[in-house]
Amino acid sequence: MTEWTQDAMNARLVRYADLVPCRTAFIDTRTPGSTEKENFTIIGPGVSESADQFVHITEKHGFNVGAARQPFGCVNSQHSHETAEVFVVHSGHWRLLFGPNCEDGSLEVGPGDVASVPIHMFRGFEKIDEGKGFLFVVLGEDDPGKVTWAPAVFEAAADHGLKLVKGGRLIDTSAGEYELKDVELEEGLDEAALADLRTPPLEKLGECVLAAGEGEANPESPLAGEGVAEYGVIVPRRTRDGFAPGPIKGWWPHGFNLRRLVLQTGAYVPMHARHEAEVLFVQEGTVEVRWEDGSIVMGAGDTLTVPVGLAHSFRNTASVPCTLFVVRGTEDPAMPSFASPAQ
Repeated sequence: MTEWTQDAMNARLVRYADLVPCRTAFIDTRTPGSTEKENFTIIGPGVSESADQFVHITEKHGFNVGAARQPFGCVNSQHSHETAEVFVVHSGHWRLLFGPNCEDGSLEVGPGDVASVPIHMFRGFEKIDEGKGFLFVVLGEDDPGKVTWAPAVFEAAADHGLKLVKGGRLIDTSAGEYELKDVELEEGLDEAALADLRTPPLEKLGECVLAAGEGEANPESPLAGEGVAEYGVIVPRRTRDGFAPGPIKGWWPHGFNLRRLVLQTGAYVPMHARHEAEVLFVQEGTVEVRWEDGSIVMGAGDTLTVPVGLAHSFRNTASVPCTLFVVRGTEDPAMPSFASPAQ
């Protein structure tokens, strides 16, 4: 049985200031307009195509957690995913672009907004206001597969010497890394394959976005108490811990729940253990996470994965409210086990 010492828990904490970016993660890394984007892999392998991608926490959770940071005008090119892709906007304003050539409309999101883009459709995103912005990203499953790029992305990348090997490995032909005769390259999709990745109607995609502050706190949440409110954000189906489906349900598998947890000044959630993976991302404010052998104070942008079965508590010791986004493993999280009756 693992002893969750302070050092062991610190190894499960990724502070925003300690995030290690990769600027060569994908095939569009040299395409004009995309050169300044930074990709982060926080938990799990992610979908990076670069051997240079740093993975902060390799432990399998049943989902992956990553992030993107981009300046004004920077674009993440059109691509499709095999598993769920959920954006939690930490900072900045962003435009999500749909269709292989961005021809199928767009949605705009800002701080605190959540968007879950369906699988098997093309999406991209761009930063649309001044300064850098940061997106927290959750991908479904331990192995989220590889990215499928729109044909135009391959064409633009080829002009800058970047090629993609079948299986999702990026090579730089301009640097003479590989002889192309020795590898089998990915090719753009044909018309039939493109048709299989068509975009749902924009009004349907609107069901996949929840704006900051929207939704109602669940009074049946086992964590609810004085100054503590838990909101369902992505709840595909009714759960054992008392959440009804929605507001984002999705018509494709997610494999996890996403919740928003708000603690007012002085609010406290007593010691309890979860029976599935639990990852915390601080949107704003600070929170103290305490367990028998130590504690961690998290600030905005920090990420912590709490061990399954570890009794822990939350307290907001600051003078302003704290908002956390919480990923709960599985689509049907169980009731937590409280060390003492909930207060």
